Amino acid sequence: MAKKNKEFKINGISIAPGEHKEVFLNRYELPTNSVIEIPIHVFRSVNEGPTILLSAGMHGDETNGIEIIRKVITRKEISNLKCGSIIAIPVINIVSFLFGSRELPDGRDMNRCFPGSKKGSLGSRIAHDLMKQIVPLIDFGFDFHTGGAKINNHPQMRCVFEFSDNLKLAEIFSPPLIINSTYRDGTFRREAAKKGKPILVFEGGESLRFDYLSINEGFNGILRVLHHYGMIEADSPENPTVKIMKDHWVRADESGLFHTAVPNGSFVRQGDMIGAIANPYGAIDQKLIAPADGYIVGINNQPVVHQGDALIHIGYEGVN
Repeated sequence: MAKKNKEFKINGISIAPGEHKEVFLNRYELPTNSVIEIPIHVFRSVNEGPTILLSAGMHGDETNGIEIIRKVITRKEISNLKCGSIIAIPVINIVSFLFGSRELPDGRDMNRCFPGSKKGSLGSRIAHDLMKQIVPLIDFGFDFHTGGAKINNHPQMRCVFEFSDNLKLAEIFSPPLIINSTYRDGTFRREAAKKGKPILVFEGGESLRFDYLSINEGFNGILRVLHHYGMIEADSPENPTVKIMKDHWVRADESGLFHTAVPNGSFVRQGDMIGAIANPYGAIDQKLIAPADGYIVGINNQPVVHQGDALIHIGYEGVN
């Protein structure tokens, strides 16, 4: 017989085993005297199991992750978990989401505000509440992101390979690409890791556009994780995955009009032509060549580029 889960609280609201509640992270005041609240959906089984965080919308223009979590929390079996708990935050950065902006109103990046401060900026206060209210409750989590402006990322999971718990979770999720990615200062992932709570970052698609390949990969990955831990019964297709040890961007040596020659996610060999830069008057100024065998993990969709711009992101299975 499985053990019973203990009760836990978010922002003073108790969520008992077997309950599904919508609660709010906190109340944040805007200059107009308006108040914003960040909705959190909590699903709990009466049976003991892992508590998993699913979060998205850290940046207001990252719509793919928001849609992934929306699809998950509307499934019937999520409201009737066989064991464990899910804490789902579809939109962390409500203010930036309203404006379709990556940055907070003060220009800060929400994902550089951690661990936050109770009396700091808006982003710092939200980060503080996530660290104090949510992270202590979870065993691990997945934070869903999208490529930056004009950057289309092939569906990928970012984790630290040297930590076996990170890599194991990524393998269970089984995205097309798993990328060895070190921690960055001020990020949710780094600060949660300091508390012994691994959070993996899923990236897919481009800002302010639905990318259904990325949405489906993220959605199916969550189902695989929940099924693996016995939380739901779900048929999710097996997925081949490639582990990327190193990665780098091929950059523009010339300014001009950028054309890609390979699809996102494809395998390329050393010496393959992967793109070109032409000037507006007809000539090809630069051919972009793959420096080694690897996978295309991201493409800059900006047609007009300048010297030094990052254009094609390539990942390598071995050290190059």
